[in-house]
Amino acid sequence: MASFDNFINGEWLVASQKINNINPSNTDDVIGEYAQADAAEARTAIAAASAAFDNWSRSGIQQRFDCLDAIATEILARKDELGYLLAREEGKTLPEAIGEVARAGQIFKFFAGEVLRLNGEYLPSVRTGIDVEVTREPIGVVGIITPWNFPAAIPAWKIAPALAYGNCVVFKPASLVPGSASALAEIISRSGLPDGVFNLVMGSGSIVGNELLHDDRVRGVTFTGSVQTGAGVAAACSQRGAKYQMEMGGKNPLIVLNDADIDIAISCAVNGAYFSTGQRCTASSRLIVESSIHDKFVSGLQQAIDALQVDDALKDGTHIGPVVDQSQLDQDLDYLRIGTEEGATLVTGGERLQRDTEGFYLSPALFVDTNNDMRINREEIFGPVASVVKVADEDEAISVANDTPFGLSAGLCTTSLKSASRFKRDSQAGMVMVNLPTAGVDYHVPFGGTKASSHGSREQGRYAAEFYTTVKTAYILP
Repeated sequence: MASFDNFINGEWLVASQKINNINPSNTDDVIGEYAQADAAEARTAIAAASAAFDNWSRSGIQQRFDCLDAIATEILARKDELGYLLAREEGKTLPEAIGEVARAGQIFKFFAGEVLRLNGEYLPSVRTGIDVEVTREPIGVVGIITPWNFPAAIPAWKIAPALAYGNCVVFKPASLVPGSASALAEIISRSGLPDGVFNLVMGSGSIVGNELLHDDRVRGVTFTGSVQTGAGVAAACSQRGAKYQMEMGGKNPLIVLNDADIDIAISCAVNGAYFSTGQRCTASSRLIVESSIHDKFVSGLQQAIDALQVDDALKDGTHIGPVVDQSQLDQDLDYLRIGTEEGATLVTGGERLQRDTEGFYLSPALFVDTNNDMRINREEIFGPVASVVKVADEDEAISVANDTPFGLSAGLCTTSLKSASRFKRDSQAGMVMVNLPTAGVDYHVPFGGTKASSHGSREQGRYAAEFYTTVKTAYILP
């Protein structure tokens, strides 16, 4: 069996403990065994990053550009191979996985360019004869904690800006998807970065994550995961004055008004709610539909759902792969039970499926006869489950859409420019989509939400500089 180690201070260090990486499409398929770091190894990685920071933060922009561009070029050249690995370990379909890897490469390309676009301000002082310069500087060692659902793209959109702006990195990926993290680290290890600038420390959140949160040498932590874990990240970082950035859950609405193109609305709902097995924080799990078109929409959506093929993520023709593991499958099944007990009607799906190989297969589920007070419409399920909420009119639709503790993404299907303009203004979400799925964003623009979905500055695009740098103001008397 292939064995993979942590990458610390420019070396692959053999770990005393390892775990198996299991294919959720075929639980008999073990992808490899991957290192599980202890607290001492995590501290070694932090020390290496801290020691490397002084030189890397003062490195030339050409060196930084060359390193990031080399990483991007290799990712893109190997996107089919890396996409196959991602689909095999996470369970999203092969086309989705290849697309995600390509996006990771594009993110590194973008931030390679950002290295050459660093800028500041030169201002006159209100005091005669004094000049003022405003510049950005890296914050130091950055702890990066990523989830399992986007094991290539999310690490890329955190690691790339961290390095571009002159920070050093200690990267802790989710334990369910160590393969993609290890492959990315292998590429980064050959990019020309000095030893210690980038470190991969695979291991549990309770051990590796805990060290990142409580070590004073880690000056910023960027985290994507659950609201509950995010609260712990915020508390630990606040206590010691470290920066933190958090992307957490979503319970995203897709409003379908009575003037919508039904085919477009159904396409948006299927894509947003069920692709990537619904395991996206931007998934549209609440479908808010005006009463006059409710039955027509539900009928068409049910037909589209029933036509979806659930199977091995690597098979041609598969639309939806398995749920990521048994724990997530159990959670999904529990919410299906809760929805039925709350009085919702399950019109299709929600069945544990058997395929040629043993895997965590679940048919995509759709509830109707729901209201916004039900738990299935308040809590993030994170699986291929969506609910329809019938509303009387546009006013009620927007009210229901905003009635959630989350505020990541929100969608609207309409042919009315007036309704679209109102929605963009009144939606309490960080990202709004009109006649598009709630899931699916570009890599060069900001990503993030409001309320319990996000905390701190936005990710991606040039807005990433807000987290990975700090502003310095210098007064000069020539």
